[in-house]
Amino acid sequence: MSRGVLVWDFDGTLATRPGNWTGALCEVVVNRYPDLGMTPDRLRPHLQRGFPWHQPEIVRGPCSEEEWWDHLLPVLAGALRSATPLGESQARQLAGDVRALYIDPRSWQLFDDVLPALRQLSGRGWRHVLLSNHVPELSRLTDALGLSHLLVAVYSSGRTGVEKPHAKAFETVFADHPEARFGWMIGDSWRADVQGAMAVGTRAILVRERHPDATVHCATLHDIIRIVEGV
Repeated sequence: MSRGVLVWDFDGTLATRPGNWTGALCEVVVNRYPDLGMTPDRLRPHLQRGFPWHQPEIVRGPCSEEEWWDHLLPVLAGALRSATPLGESQARQLAGDVRALYIDPRSWQLFDDVLPALRQLSGRGWRHVLLSNHVPELSRLTDALGLSHLLVAVYSSGRTGVEKPHAKAFETVFADHPEARFGWMIGDSWRADVQGAMAVGTRAILVRERHPDATVHCATLHDIIRIVEGV
């Protein structure tokens, strides 16, 4: 018997990539131009805008994987131009190398509590949906990380073209899984996950992070059962 649907964020909630985008871009520079002495601290200030989730109020609509990465290319190249003496051609070439590196499952790690928690919740009748501001290849990444058999659906903004906390991101899930509206959103972002869910009338749990206004939060996923089942 189904207890309902839990909607999960991915990056920072279920899995992590050390260094995230800054780390990936730094890595391609170090691999190609080690003498530049590139560090994440030099790149980070130049990657604070330009990603789709930096403007969640804009609904872009579905696009292909190639279109999504083509949109991101000048953002990454621009960061390299600002942080290094590289020319436009060199910067764009390096930016193009980020894709393969970023979506390589060997670069990602599931948090230790993820599989035990999801399996236990599944065994108790909960179903899991993924809703993430992420790359269009997210479903392939969850396959490689051994998560997909626990998920009934994966919604990535890289495919849908709408970012949390925009209401349409959540409504897209509710259209396919109406019971998810009455479940819980679980994520590490106060703005995207918690405020976004509450704005459409869905309960939310902030995990792994703290916020002074978060009334429901837990440091790990081990407490999720207690919260969603009220025990």
